[in-house]
Amino acid sequence: MPGENLSRDEARTRAELLTVEGYHVALDVRSAVGDAEEGAGPRTFRSVTEIRFRAAEPGASTFVDLVAPAVTAVTLNGRVLDPAEVFDGARIALDRVEAENVLTVDARCAYSRTGEGLHRFADPEDGEVYLYTQYEPADARRVFANFEQPDLKAPFRFEVTAPEGWTVWSNGEGARGEDGTWRFAETRPISTYITAVVAGPYHYETDLYERELPDGTVLRIPLGAMCRKGLARHFDADDVFLVTKQGLDFFHEHFDYPYPFGKYDQAFVPEYNIGAMENPGMVTFREEFVFRGKVTTASYERRANVILHEMAHMWFGDLVTMEWWDDLWLKESFADFMGSFSMVEATRFTNGWVTFANNRKAWAYRADQLPSTHPITADIRDLEDAKLNFDGITYAKGAAVLKQLVAYVGRDAFLEGARRYFKRHAYGNTTLADLLAVLEETSGRDMTEWSRAWLQTAGVNALTPEVALGADGRVTGLAVAQDGETLRPHRVVVGLYRVEGEKLVRYAQAGTDVTGARTEVPELVGADGPDLVLVNDEDLTYCKVRFDARSLDTLRAHLGDIDDPLARALGWSALWNLTRDALLPAREFIDLVLRFAGRESDIGVLQMLHAWARTALARYAAPGWREEGGRLLAEGALTELRRAEPGSQHQLTWARFLASVASSPADLRLLTGLLDGTARIDGLDVDQELRWAFLEPLAAHGAADEAGIAAELARDDTASGKRHEVRCLAARPSAAVKDQAWAAVVESDRLSNALVEATIAGFVQPSQRELLAPYTPKYFAAIERVWAERSIQIGMDVVSGLYPALQDSPATLEATDAWLDAHASAAPALRRLVLEARDDLARALRAQVADTPA
Repeated sequence: MPGENLSRDEARTRAELLTVEGYHVALDVRSAVGDAEEGAGPRTFRSVTEIRFRAAEPGASTFVDLVAPAVTAVTLNGRVLDPAEVFDGARIALDRVEAENVLTVDARCAYSRTGEGLHRFADPEDGEVYLYTQYEPADARRVFANFEQPDLKAPFRFEVTAPEGWTVWSNGEGARGEDGTWRFAETRPISTYITAVVAGPYHYETDLYERELPDGTVLRIPLGAMCRKGLARHFDADDVFLVTKQGLDFFHEHFDYPYPFGKYDQAFVPEYNIGAMENPGMVTFREEFVFRGKVTTASYERRANVILHEMAHMWFGDLVTMEWWDDLWLKESFADFMGSFSMVEATRFTNGWVTFANNRKAWAYRADQLPSTHPITADIRDLEDAKLNFDGITYAKGAAVLKQLVAYVGRDAFLEGARRYFKRHAYGNTTLADLLAVLEETSGRDMTEWSRAWLQTAGVNALTPEVALGADGRVTGLAVAQDGETLRPHRVVVGLYRVEGEKLVRYAQAGTDVTGARTEVPELVGADGPDLVLVNDEDLTYCKVRFDARSLDTLRAHLGDIDDPLARALGWSALWNLTRDALLPAREFIDLVLRFAGRESDIGVLQMLHAWARTALARYAAPGWREEGGRLLAEGALTELRRAEPGSQHQLTWARFLASVASSPADLRLLTGLLDGTARIDGLDVDQELRWAFLEPLAAHGAADEAGIAAELARDDTASGKRHEVRCLAARPSAAVKDQAWAAVVESDRLSNALVEATIAGFVQPSQRELLAPYTPKYFAAIERVWAERSIQIGMDVVSGLYPALQDSPATLEATDAWLDAHASAAPALRRLVLEARDDLARALRAQVADTPA
């Protein structure tokens, strides 16, 4: 990634100098179809950009960003600049700018194979070609010349010349002219990273949203949803539109600011690196949200959450944008919170806060305990820092803190603050201070201390109950102890539970503000003695929940008996944190899953338990117990699979879990039989996606060969099938196979981002530790070169995905430390990824010691 970084200081200097008045971008993507010229380098398209901008200091020098194979012409205010002199591959130097400027850049830009910039995908099923853009944080410069920083907002006009028969979409309304070029309405002022172009023979469906506004006028928003033609038979656009309309109703009701970007298109696109992107008027999603087979309600809930998350960005992020990536949380934390908030209140997914507590916050807890942890308002020095800060702290911890903020200042004050924020800063850029100002106005509270404690410091606190009982069994004292480097104010509800028959039920609770190291809860004095104390009962705050001895014993015996699904999810989350912290043996956590997961009603929680159980077995269990643990999990999965209601989502979930832990000859024979029809489980529909889920463990354990994988691809010769095939091929237990997979990812750049991801997923198999051992020294020898030569996305995939975590011994820690010591001047973002992987391994080794019987 040479020369492509942009520092905060450079951006700040440029922002002080420039005001951008508008862009006119013309792209010619007819080169996307047809055969590429042999030996001609990357496939390219023509990009012509005109930028109108003002300079505060005439005569000063600055630069415009562009990452492209070639620049044909540069003209500044009629003055022709020599591309060979001013273009270095990442920037075009501009000297002697005037007060009013017009810059024109004519370039040959490269189509992307990594999901960064203008991505080109050729569908193996029908040969059709599809294009889409993805820019955040700074890849618009791969498509057109621009000032690539969020605070230089401007209106954009796009025009795109595309192959005959294609449709093209952008942020604004557009139409195809008689000359074959698509022209789009000028946008309102927006940042470069949320501009968008989608082009190709996409399957497209339409609808209309209408709402009467307070002034009596009717707001009409044209809705569109699209996917590849090959996925059209699976596309449930009606449900996408339903959630979209419910979200628009919710945000209009609560934000009092009409959706400002005209139309609302949503494109489900192939080989997408992230979940979705909030391009105004042209939201893009990974096409895996178009479900090819039977999925559980958790998948539909996840999709709804992402749709609403991106919709919240239309206000938080697009209308009002952070000044620099330091305040990325101003959009991501809010969107993550609003995604769950609106989903629970406006859609059929009313248990969304259970998923948030069990799933999203687990991501935050992990990120906040890494050596790279950072405050929610982070110190982002440059674009590489920014790329890595799309993490569990910026998203999930920030959202959890906002959930607590709502409890702290009140829902009405919070929403009124949002309304003032939008109206005051529409189409502008903000910092933390701007948000705090409106919240202080609406809540009447001084937000300074709250912000310092929650937004400007890192780390997670643990809250532990301290209970004293009298001779009569009643509570004589109850306090909440807090630990952590920074002691914070926590708004919590403390719940008391007792066993009543076959249920563990809440019989008393009290809200309190935890401050300092120890906080008394006098409201619960005199209550009957509890079997369980849950110190964050309604999940209002962000903390690790700990237990007194009696409460922990109660959970061991009665976790599955808790009636309330949120309380039960909080119990599971707390036990998982204890396991990760080496305070609960991994085999004990696995035992709890085997005893109670079969009774879990919330399908999202069940799926999370399965993921945690796999991690506990592969990473945290003592090595000598893994084989037995794997046998127990497989036996338990099969028992629950046969016990589940035929055709139910629980049956499907247990079938997938069985496939993920299957290893014995009997397990593998069953999977083979389910594939070839010689075995049957009543009600289980083995559709194409489930077939691939069964085939991967067969490949990994040598029970399916290359011919068998090829036969499955023949059944499913699609883009999705190709990804599954690549993963299964890389999973085979052969040294030659591993060498091929390693070379394809590390030594070559021919694979697309999606196939790099699939190859890495197949390569890394917990059952193949010895086979993978030789790649530890190869990994450390290669990563600095990979980081320097490949795009940041592929670099992240390789550095994180191929770290030798399965070589879980002190020797791997020593090798990691040796690399870090020898590469002190390596790119900070690269060192961060290696440090994070090292920390995960050190945590795993501590957990293995805790799991080893004395």
